[in-house]
Amino acid sequence: MADDRAAGGSTGSDVAQGVVAHGLTRRYGDLLAADDVSFTVAPGEVMGLLGPNGAGKTTTLRMLATLLTPSSGEATVAGHDIMKAPLEVRRRLGYLTGDTGLYGRLNAREILRFFGQLHGWPRDRIAARTDVVIDLLGIGEFAGRRTENLSTGQKQRISIARAVFVDPPVLILDEPTSGLDILAARDILAFFRSAADEGKAVLISTHIMAEVELICDRAAIIHEGKVRCQGTLDELRDLGGESSLSAGFFRLLGEDVGSPESAA
Repeated sequence: MADDRAAGGSTGSDVAQGVVAHGLTRRYGDLLAADDVSFTVAPGEVMGLLGPNGAGKTTTLRMLATLLTPSSGEATVAGHDIMKAPLEVRRRLGYLTGDTGLYGRLNAREILRFFGQLHGWPRDRIAARTDVVIDLLGIGEFAGRRTENLSTGQKQRISIARAVFVDPPVLILDEPTSGLDILAARDILAFFRSAADEGKAVLISTHIMAEVELICDRAAIIHEGKVRCQGTLDELRDLGGESSLSAGFFRLLGEDVGSPESAA
């Protein structure tokens, strides 16, 4: 069930400073990992990219982050074309991958300091921002320990700290609560909601309906590489003909709400 509002979302001149994706497609031989994906994320809103594992969420985010070249289509991030100006995109983007990719022999402070140096920040600015981010994300108690000795959830919080360190205007986050316990996940989601309320454009991929309902202004449901529908959460419930987003999600994918497969 596809929605004709393929590139739906916020209107107005400000959306160009967020994320604008139009017809993004990525082929691997005969496999279409992402198929004509279109949506927008305006500054000040959280957009959820919702779908099961293997739906095409990560491929889409990697194209927007300039880590994968689209087979076709186009997109801008913070007003810069992902193909024509990838370095400008990266300067304005906080990107969280599914793999923490942390240097195991460094601690959180050292990782953040190194990241600030990569952006050309002076030492005093790096030190001040490090203290702020460590406090915001609650990683002070393990900020001095090597990351190779930390839990999965602790590593995830450091990865998030690295993604938001330079205070970029756009955040693209692939399964940001992965590895976090329920309380830490709640706090991290609240942090991203606050970031949007302060004017950032926030795009979150997830397969967890409760996360979308908690912080997202809008969502796009993606399945088998295609955006099936998108809109506000109320619009998606109406499209699915269900009172809950979870039940509507299965209907929008053509699944039987009451079947064992749909509950998996």
